[in-house]
Amino acid sequence: MLAIEATTFSGYGGLRRIESPRPQAAEGRVLVRVTAAGVTPLDHTILSGGHPRAKAPLVLGNEGVGVIEDAGDSGLEIGSRVMFTGPYGVSEPGTWQNWLLVRPEHLALVPDAIEDVVAAGLPVAYLTAQVALALAGFKRGMTVLAPGIGGSVGNATYQLARAQGADKVIATAGSASKAAKARELGFDDVVDLSAEGLADAVRRMTAGRGVDVVIESIGGDVTGQALSSLGVGGALITLGYSAGTQATINVTDLIWKRARMEGFSLFAQSPTTIATAWREILPLIVGGSVKPIIDRVYAFDEAGEALRHLIEDRPFGKVILAGKSIGGES
Repeated sequence: MLAIEATTFSGYGGLRRIESPRPQAAEGRVLVRVTAAGVTPLDHTILSGGHPRAKAPLVLGNEGVGVIEDAGDSGLEIGSRVMFTGPYGVSEPGTWQNWLLVRPEHLALVPDAIEDVVAAGLPVAYLTAQVALALAGFKRGMTVLAPGIGGSVGNATYQLARAQGADKVIATAGSASKAAKARELGFDDVVDLSAEGLADAVRRMTAGRGVDVVIESIGGDVTGQALSSLGVGGALITLGYSAGTQATINVTDLIWKRARMEGFSLFAQSPTTIATAWREILPLIVGGSVKPIIDRVYAFDEAGEALRHLIEDRPFGKVILAGKSIGGES
């Protein structure tokens, strides 16, 4: 089979198309023929040498969708469409290849109403958003801040919170054009950070009360401002650092507001937690109250350009690898 491998962790130039043996059925694994795969900031972190557990050479790709070709002893049916995320593309081979051995507990059945290119981009963003909202204690009627409306986690958090009864969801955009596009797509209460500070905007939009929940996936300077945007008794869940790993916070935003700040990793969640999240997410997508946004679909052979587009062009929506497969099969 063919795969897209990071031969070295040296940026986009480290990616190579390689040929390797097709995986053989293994105990405790399901053989999946990959039909589409997501492209995420984690892929760039790994390709840049920024993940301590990842070792080159490594086939990248942390999420994907495909068809079961060998179910092993999982009890699943051959031919079922499934989507998944997990340690793939981090500590073991990832989804940017024709076939992959996946642990059964990482698989979720894909409803017929959800196409492969959509399903490929759901696991990381939507599971992260839903589980993080639960961790923060989100309930109907609360106000939520989800920075980064164009990013996958920010957009998923916004849509899931709104669909599950948030009183108000506030998002951010880094430019006037991206804020305008968000509003055209039906996202209200979007702060244009090129024109207004985040904390000031949140105070204005909430009549000075602040928000109940922040799901913060950007890091850098945004973290401190997001913390300042919390109301009394609020919770901030931090889970990403595309804008940098260093942040400055005002501890009084925690002390005086009796607030809390907590880190989050999707990989640390139990199978039960993940299964519960899927049961909450999928009906919202099938029913149309949540509509995942796809920016662009690339062929698998264009993985390097797809990752560059995600990181440097900062598109609005998910970037997916699909279309013609790397092995020339569909």
